[in-house]
Amino acid sequence: MRGMKTTRGIPKSSAKIDDARRDRDQRMNTYRERALKMFPHICGRCGREFEGKRLRELTVHHKDHDHENNPPDGSNWELLCIYCHDMEHQLYLHEQYDEGPSEAEAQGSSSTRKPLASIGDLLKEKK
Repeated sequence: MRGMKTTRGIPKSSAKIDDARRDRDQRMNTYRERALKMFPHICGRCGREFEGKRLRELTVHHKDHDHENNPPDGSNWELLCIYCHDMEHQLYLHEQYDEGPSEAEAQGSSSTRKPLASIGDLLKEKK
């Protein structure tokens, strides 16, 4: 770590990451606590109930996927168990990925390579 600036004996980049994580955790705990007070402790997808130690498995999902959008009435939140929350984000990623052809494909500049085009000829030769 020669020549690297440090903060409290920690490399500066690590200190920034730690600060960002601490800020995120504080923000999350604030809206999580509010959501837990507002809504029943039930997963909005699978309907499982959570209490006691298992309450930590219940997470706050932002319906619009914007973690900065935390209205006081909780209208952008729903409580989901960790499994359903993960599934919700996977579905969201697939939707983003499957929105349709890219600009290049839409303009007709997709690949012209057809690696299996001559397979029929190769199979005929083997007979």
